Amino acid sequence: MAYSIEKTGKTVQEAISAALSELNLSQEDVEIEVLDEGNKGIFGIIGSKVAKIRASVKEVETSRGDIASDFLYTILNNMGVEADISVNEEEESIVVDINGDDIGIIIGRRGETMDSLQYLTSLVINKGYEDYKRVILNVENYRQKREETLIKLANRLADKVVKYKKPVTLEPMNPYERRIIHSTLQGHKYVETYSTGEEPKRKVVITLK
Repeated sequence: MAYSIEKTGKTVQEAISAALSELNLSQEDVEIEVLDEGNKGIFGIIGSKVAKIRASVKEVETSRGDIASDFLYTILNNMGVEADISVNEEEESIVVDINGDDIGIIIGRRGETMDSLQYLTSLVINKGYEDYKRVILNVENYRQKREETLIKLANRLADKVVKYKKPVTLEPMNPYERRIIHSTLQGHKYVETYSTGEEPKRKVVITLK
């Protein structure tokens, strides 16, 4: 329910001005309901009646991008981390970039902490909504740097498989990183890839076709 107050004045506008002054808001931020227009009476004195209005603060719908930003700021403050958060809300996803000094703790080992924050943020911003929005959390451009590293690794190991004609099993990776390996070698002439094992220790295997 919207917060509202009632004010009186010699005129409707005077009552509105009094309400806006108390709320410290502009007229665009409130809905005005005139309860009594009042009247000046005879000679402006006899039978005069004050005007009365009700001013209700308009409820502003919080976007899921704002929810994500507020949630992450709270988490980072509790961790004692100072960082800048930039949110870009798209139709089907919310992209969050976090930048700052000494924020490696947010990334964690191979991005595990970052992935956990991404998962928690996804739960928070999708609660109560019928449509699902994917959250993409990136800290200090880590994902792009990691993707470049994995692409180089995939190509190097593919060459090794071709040279020695033996399959290579990579270290356990999360689904995001495994997709990069699979995608990089998808059109390779001599090797193919598949995943093996159970989460969270699922691995990519590169083998000859």
